[in-house]
Amino acid sequence: MKSIFNKTHAVEIVERIDRLSANSKPEWGNMQVPQMLAHCSAFQDIPMGNAFPPRGLLGRLIGRLAKPMFYNEKPLPHNMSTIPTIIIEDNREFIVEKEKLKQKITTFQSLGPRKCSSHPHPFFGRLTPEQWGIGIYKHLDHHLKQFGV
Repeated sequence: MKSIFNKTHAVEIVERIDRLSANSKPEWGNMQVPQMLAHCSAFQDIPMGNAFPPRGLLGRLIGRLAKPMFYNEKPLPHNMSTIPTIIIEDNREFIVEKEKLKQKITTFQSLGPRKCSSHPHPFFGRLTPEQWGIGIYKHLDHHLKQFGV
């Protein structure tokens, strides 16, 4: 399994982000590329300990049962629901969001699992740093594939 904590895997993700352009079009979903980058950056804030979204009722009821989908080998489904606090609907600047996300990935990877927040995922609940590492990679991979890279 690929993990954002593995330097080679983090470099691969950053290189794929660099292949995006402001004109990249989604193969599914409604986000434009700057919104996707901002969404991924906002998601990255949770395991970095910079955001603490609350657990929703649905997550409390079934999140533990669905949790393996975040870190197993199966790709995330297209048009999956997301955390309400990281839905990006306003216009964003492509270059700004691209650089912000790359910096967060580099920082998170370099700090390693020991600096991963213990705050629970708003849907899946408590995750180990290793599960976060796999899930972050998987989430980024999902959205990069959404934009063809």
